[in-house]
Amino acid sequence: MFRPRIPVNPLPTGIVSPLIQPTAATATHIESATCHHAHTPAPASPRAQVPAVRLTPTGLVTVVAGGAGLVLIVGTVLVSMLLAVAISAASVAVCAVVMRSLLNSQHKHR
Repeated sequence: MFRPRIPVNPLPTGIVSPLIQPTAATATHIESATCHHAHTPAPASPRAQVPAVRLTPTGLVTVVAGGAGLVLIVGTVLVSMLLAVAISAASVAVCAVVMRSLLNSQHKHR
């Protein structure tokens, strides 16, 4: 009940195995319908050939320039985000030092 019923098809023949396992009544019917001569496998269909991508020198330069531009843009964005985080952290640290010195000076004057 809890075991999955997965069709077992060792060869990719295109024939889909049923998910329901045959009962005793259908098994005897299948045995009587089998034939007794040799079967030849169906010929394999030829694969469709995908044409290779060919780049002209101009196309190659365009692809390289586009890739370099993309790397530069992404790098600039990442560096600017890192710089923004660093500036924010530095300002928070300066604020903490100032607040600490103000609180310490208040406690000393009492």
